[in-house]
Amino acid sequence: MTSAIASEQLLHHRSFRLFWLASVASTIALQMQIVAVGWQVYQLTHSAFDLGIVGLVQFIPSLFLVFVVGHVADRYDRRQVARFSILVEAVAAGLLAAGSIGGWLNKEAIFAIVFVIGAGRAFSKPTMTALLPTLMQPSLLPRAVAGSASATQVAIIVGPAIGGFLYVAGPSAVYLSSCAMFVLCSVLVSLIKVETPPAKRENATLKSVFAGIAYIRSKPAIFGAISLDLFAVLLGGATALLPVYAHDILQTNSVGLGLLRSAPAVGALSVALFLARNPLKGRIGRTMFIAVAIFGCATIVFGISHSFVLSLAALVVLGASDMISVVVRSTFVQLETPDAMRGRVSAVNSVFIGTSNQLGEFESGLTAAWLGAVPAVLIGGIGTLLVVVVWIRLFPQLFQVDRLAPADKK
Repeated sequence: MTSAIASEQLLHHRSFRLFWLASVASTIALQMQIVAVGWQVYQLTHSAFDLGIVGLVQFIPSLFLVFVVGHVADRYDRRQVARFSILVEAVAAGLLAAGSIGGWLNKEAIFAIVFVIGAGRAFSKPTMTALLPTLMQPSLLPRAVAGSASATQVAIIVGPAIGGFLYVAGPSAVYLSSCAMFVLCSVLVSLIKVETPPAKRENATLKSVFAGIAYIRSKPAIFGAISLDLFAVLLGGATALLPVYAHDILQTNSVGLGLLRSAPAVGALSVALFLARNPLKGRIGRTMFIAVAIFGCATIVFGISHSFVLSLAALVVLGASDMISVVVRSTFVQLETPDAMRGRVSAVNSVFIGTSNQLGEFESGLTAAWLGAVPAVLIGGIGTLLVVVVWIRLFPQLFQVDRLAPADKK
């Protein structure tokens, strides 16, 4: 199948288009919310540590619900699970709006509502990830993953910018818009049709609940790919400190913060669109390690920059390099996992991603509170480069992966 034909099939695939639009809607909603919450918390407290707490309270539900989420995604209609969890996120956004309008939204209330958002996200993200491979034939999956990633990056570009501009009218305007986008996403998910019939679901047992972890540990290359992302982004979580950089170092406002939030997605979207039409063909493992190393270098440049333009450029490179890693890891894990276990594996993978993102934000906030924002970002970038070196030695199977292709046998 040629690249052009495959890309055309993907573009004309109704369920994929609905999935793509749903991903855009939910991610725009989330990104608008992130900008508003970060700016509002920092205005209330002027504390980098409290920005880190925002990431921590989002992560905790994913950690404690991981085994429940995976089993639910593998035993029930993934569309319905995704719809309900996205509606939970809509209700939480509505509560943030009500609190902002009513004047009772203090930092403790924000933390509690963000916890609820984290719980909804704990179900929706891995369930949507596990849903994607059932919408099309395996040969289209690498392009579908890149196309899906492009949806996320479009939203990450648009969402923070919209959030920053809407925040001029007050945080309630951002939260109400976010609520509406979550509702739209839920409607779009309900219209998706599954192409691949569901596999036979095993009965719930203690062994089946923990099967996702057992499967990942039995596959060194998969475990290496997931854990590489965990530690690299955990250490390189510079984006958690964007409100500090925007306010204190780059001397900009909420609109500037929105642009900084969008910058990584500009680079990521460019790469995702390219990979959707031109999937990587060889030396996949080595390419991923190089991309993560570039991610670490871009983090260091951002950390030492006092120029708004240079900071934007560093974040663009950071996003582009991260997208290469995301597409390789996501496609590789999905192709190597049987459909009957995709929910559980995706749930574990989601916790690893959540650990790297939300705990990375907490780590950055905590380190910044101790040492300052700039040293915190520099330590993260240098740590990412060290992780690349160590992981090449620990997981040679991953480094030697040559290409992304469906496994012959599941």
